[in-house]
Amino acid sequence: MTSKPYLTGHYTPVADEISATGLRTEGTLPPELTGRLIRNSHNPKPGVTPAHWFKGSGMVHGIRLRDGRAEWYRNRWVRTPALDGAPYMTDDGPDMTASTAGTHVIEHAGRLLALCEANFPFELTPDLDTVGVHDFGGKLRSAMTAHPKTDPVTGELHFFGSSPFPPFLIHHVADAEGEIVHSAEVPGATASLKHDFALTRHHVVFIEGTVTFDPTEHSGIPYGWNDDQPARIGVMPRGPRGAERIRWFSIEPGNMLHAANAYEDDQGRIVLEGPTVDREGFQLSWNWWVGAPGRGTEPNTRSFTRRWIIDLAQGSVDEQIIDDLAVEFPTLNEDFLGTEHRYQYAVSFPDQDGYGGYGIVKYDRTTGARRIHQVGDARLPSEAVFVPAAGATREDDGYLLTVTSDLKQDASALLVLDASGLDRIATVHLPRRVTAGIHGSWIPDTALDRN
Repeated sequence: MTSKPYLTGHYTPVADEISATGLRTEGTLPPELTGRLIRNSHNPKPGVTPAHWFKGSGMVHGIRLRDGRAEWYRNRWVRTPALDGAPYMTDDGPDMTASTAGTHVIEHAGRLLALCEANFPFELTPDLDTVGVHDFGGKLRSAMTAHPKTDPVTGELHFFGSSPFPPFLIHHVADAEGEIVHSAEVPGATASLKHDFALTRHHVVFIEGTVTFDPTEHSGIPYGWNDDQPARIGVMPRGPRGAERIRWFSIEPGNMLHAANAYEDDQGRIVLEGPTVDREGFQLSWNWWVGAPGRGTEPNTRSFTRRWIIDLAQGSVDEQIIDDLAVEFPTLNEDFLGTEHRYQYAVSFPDQDGYGGYGIVKYDRTTGARRIHQVGDARLPSEAVFVPAAGATREDDGYLLTVTSDLKQDASALLVLDASGLDRIATVHLPRRVTAGIHGSWIPDTALDRN
């Protein structure tokens, strides 16, 4: 019986791969939901106990919807060398193929890519079988972030490679056809942990928090909080020579794992938002991630949404916490990525004393209103993925897709919520309880028709 929290409760790994068809559905599935919801999770093989939650092997879970029906569910390990025990560090340096591939899964240029930020991506088939490592035809020579950004106007994929050793940060751009057309080292970057970033219409925005490389950390994830590491935001103009003009702005100590969005406002200032933790919040999460004694809480218990307004003309940053609810995994209608948005969504968590519950949160940034869809006792929802409705005319015309883990019933379900009011439209019952994971994507059939 393991005492590691990331191998128990909602996070208990599943022991095998299954496929099921003709899933039972309550309510009515909108016909425009024709595609796949694919989620990624850390799911070590039976008998394997990783020293850190992030070191667990990746397993993808897929739900196929078409014409108002839930056709299938299946789960598959991402078959990388690490799944069979290959080490990341070798005598010749890091093995970029020895990936857990367990953080995210995206589609770009008709390819499904399972991601882990320390390695190359791995390509999957539409049925979730592993094709193999994808290095963009040999043009990718650095790691790839698990949080690339697709420009909704150009179709370009922006991403970065981060390392605790020089070069600390490399920015890449792949065109809409999947070819890397630009790579540049970003000057001034440090060994600070960079998990996510943001994209505006005119800038790439990097975030360096107070968590940085720590060679004394032996969990396999060599990072830790360091009061001597300055927290900063880097603002880099988009374009071939943008790295030469990056500017770094000091901010308050903290760590942000996931950006909600960033954009230029009508005064030309950059507005960036995302959940952040302070020193105590980071340590609480880290203790859970490594299974440290006396953890006493779940991760994200002090993760509060923060807003930074960066005035490029004045060279100043205004920042504030804008909500006191513990949340993580922010999402939005990605048609508004990089531009001013009104609505954003997140998963709420209990606070550090165990008060409050899990739910899906909707923020109205214009009115300041906050609405929560409570998923129920002993249920944990996944990151809420927004899918536009057919003929949408408003930003929140669409659906939120989230997969719940239900400990009381030892079951899972796909919830389809109305993104406008958070009312439940449909429930798809899954054939097993899905391990609580990290990130996922809705992949419409039209995106996979390119290959």
